[in-house]
Parts: sequence; structure tokens; C-alpha cells
Amino acid sequence: MATRTARGSSGRAASAKVAIPQLTWDRLRPAPIVLVTGSESFLADRAIRALRELLRAEDPSLEVSDIDAGGYAPGELITLASPSLFGEPRLIRVSNVEKMTDAFLSETLSYLESPDPDTTVVLRHGGGVRGKKLLDAIRSGTGGGVEIVCAELKKDSEKYEFAAAEFAAANRRITAGALRAVVSAFSDDLAELASACQQLIADAAVDEITERTVDTYYGGRVETNAFRVADSAIAGRLGEALVLLRHALASGADPVPMVAAFASKLRTMAKVAGERGPSGQIAGRLGLAPWQVDRARRDLAGWSEEGIGRAIVLIADTDAQVKGAGRDPVYALERMITVVSSRGL
Repeated sequence: MATRTARGSSGRAASAKVAIPQLTWDRLRPAPIVLVTGSESFLADRAIRALRELLRAEDPSLEVSDIDAGGYAPGELITLASPSLFGEPRLIRVSNVEKMTDAFLSETLSYLESPDPDTTVVLRHGGGVRGKKLLDAIRSGTGGGVEIVCAELKKDSEKYEFAAAEFAAANRRITAGALRAVVSAFSDDLAELASACQQLIADAAVDEITERTVDTYYGGRVETNAFRVADSAIAGRLGEALVLLRHALASGADPVPMVAAFASKLRTMAKVAGERGPSGQIAGRLGLAPWQVDRARRDLAGWSEEGIGRAIVLIADTDAQVKGAGRDPVYALERMITVVSSRGL
């Protein structure tokens, strides 16, 4: 593949050039050395499990061993990677590579010069500068490795695509509204989102998963979600929004993310308000998913540019109020919801 500059977990360009395939967690393939990088531990764990199952499917006699690079004993890698008496393939999973000892660094660099053809060594590096020399060597092509990049999914569109892929992989149909509902309810934790998707896939005895299906399973979680409160207020349903707010607060919801949800929705509406053209093209220009553009267009019904501006200013003030500038965060939230429900009037 074409050589390109590697990027570290901090996003800064690294000095080394990448001469090995860099794959996503769901496009992995075996290699003598498999470097798993990125801060999203859930995706990294899933990738390593998938690799183990792939190797085991090829040969059920696969031997699996684990090494902690942070507590590495000299000679451990060479011992585990040595050819076995009966020639069984081996998988060596190495954790905490970002905390590696000097002995691990030295011995692994030596191992890269001539890796055992029947052994797959998986190196999990969670981020940081420790181990850069080893990562640079692997990325340069030494050892014939591949890199599995497991970056954190930060954007709503990325989480939406992840959840959609979960249902697509299981050949299960889900409506756009149901998909948005489950992503909104579990957007703070990717592991919980994946678990919720798998629960719906496994247990929903319906041809198509709808919002009603999601509500049956996770109604309580969805009802207390900040985005559901925001959706009701933006649509002008003041009474419903206030009821949902009080239910959320009674369930332990934090006012700060509640305000953040309103800010996110209004910012997206402001971005989309002056745009014209197909949703896909607008999404590309604004860094959004097409469904977010479609949703913002629906949310904009009844809103004016002046109303959006006033609402955004009030949301900024409410953010300060709930973070300590005011004495009554609940009152600040209710005032914000009242103004948003009147479309900023």
C-alpha cells in the first residue's frame, strides 16, 4: 500500500512512515505481527477476540498465551514463540504495550527481524509515547505486520454508523427512528450501545425493529435521555419536555449533559438552516451524517434565524448557570426549555 505518515493517539503526526496495511477493527486479517492501537478499548478487545476466533477456525489446535508488557520477564516472548513439538499454531496476546519494560522492547525488536511463521503476536498499545521505537519499527514493515486502528468514536454519526453495522451484520431490519433512539440512549458508552444492539437483535421477535420495540426494552433509559427532552422542547411540546426533564432529574440525570444536548441540537440546526441541496452533499460539507441533516431540517419547522440565535445565547447562559454561576440549576433548565419550546420567542 502507499506509504503515508502515521498519526499517534494524540492526533499529531509521527515522524515514521507507515508501510503496512492500517485496517479498521472489522476488517482485520492475520499477520505475524498485529499491532492494535487506539484509545477505544471496546473495539480493540472485540478485534482481538475476532482474530482469535478466525485463527481457531483455521486450526482448532491453536495455542493461546498472554503476556503483560508492563511486567515482562526476560525471555518470555522467545519461549512462547518457539516452535512447538507438534507444530500447533500459536497466538500470543500482549497487553499494556504502552507500559513496556526495556527488556520487552529489546527482545521484541529482535523478534521482529525473524518472526515465527506459525505464531501470531498481537500487540495492544493504548496510546502515549512509550514504545514509539517499537511502533515505528512495526509500521516501517519490519516483521510483516498489520495495524488495527481502534480510534474512539466521538461523533454521533460514527456511533450511528456503528450501530447500523451491528444490525446489518445480523441481517436485522431497524427503522431510522429506532436506530436513533437506541444510539441516543446509549451514546455515552460504546460497550453499552453494542450490548443494547445485540439484545434487540437476539430477543426482538419482530421482522423490523421499531421505536416501539426499543421503548419496550429500554423505555426507562430512553425517557431519561437528554436528547429526548431536547427533541420535545424543539418541537414546541413544552408540557412533555418539562415532564421528561423532571423524570430525568429524578432518575439522577446531570443538568450539565442536559444543556449540552440542547446546545448540540441547536448548533446543528443553525448549521443546516442556511444550506440548500441534497442531504448527502450538505452532510459532507458540514461533517454530519445525512440523517442528522434530515433531522435538523425537520426540527427547523417553525423556527426563525432570530429565534435560533436567542435560544443559543440562552443555552450558553444556562450552561454557566448549571456549572455554578447560578443558585438554582433546575430553574435555569426549566427557563431554557420554556424559551426553546416557544422557538426562541
